[in-house]
Amino acid sequence: MAKIISLANQKGGVGKTTTAINLSAALAKAGQKVLLIDADPQANASSGLGVDIRTLDRTIYECLINNIDPATAIIATRVSGLDIIPSHIDLVGAEIEMLNIDNRENILKNILSQLRDRYDYILIDCSPSLGLITVNALTASDAVIIPVQCEFFALEGIAKLLNTIKIIKQKLNPALKIEGFLLTMYDNRLRLSNQVYEEVKRHFGDLVFDTVIARNVRLSEAPSHGLSVIEYDASSKGAKNYEALAKELLQRTK
Repeated sequence: MAKIISLANQKGGVGKTTTAINLSAALAKAGQKVLLIDADPQANASSGLGVDIRTLDRTIYECLINNIDPATAIIATRVSGLDIIPSHIDLVGAEIEMLNIDNRENILKNILSQLRDRYDYILIDCSPSLGLITVNALTASDAVIIPVQCEFFALEGIAKLLNTIKIIKQKLNPALKIEGFLLTMYDNRLRLSNQVYEEVKRHFGDLVFDTVIARNVRLSEAPSHGLSVIEYDASSKGAKNYEALAKELLQRTK
């Protein structure tokens, strides 16, 4: 039975999709069977794993709106043990279309219930918003990982996300928990990075992952080749960071 984890932060540019791609690949490399759900209309997680989104006729959009069998939308990636249900720009309009569907907050939960027995982990890459699709993702999840960029406005908007999580726990998914805050784009040469790390640690304590994701040019380059950083350059700092994060997550969720 898969553990379902959303990667969520309504603030863009915090390393959410980078984490979705590379944590999924690192978990697969560690021997786990992983499904990545690309729930962002930008479809960067899909293209970042080598999926040609221009050729698709079955994506998460068709699962949500047309009620197709989700198993038929699964694509095997080049990473052994890692599958993906890709996204498409059509997902932009899905939230409006979902308004007319009964029990609309639970659509994704019902979709994933059909797939849980096939995988060890299902990761959901959420869009940078707190709209209905992100609500669906959090309602379907056992836990949420919150990437936080090491920059001046790092904690800006976190309160809003935490309030959304609190409401979803109260109304839709009492079992939802925060798996952890993940510090991304960390540069130990910069005083600011260290200050942000200390501030997040002071606010959230043991909820902060020990692993931090350092700034690394290989992490930026890999998606343009349709590869995870682990395939692109296994010796890079980025690859090592995400392997360490996968190991830490596996230890936390044993």
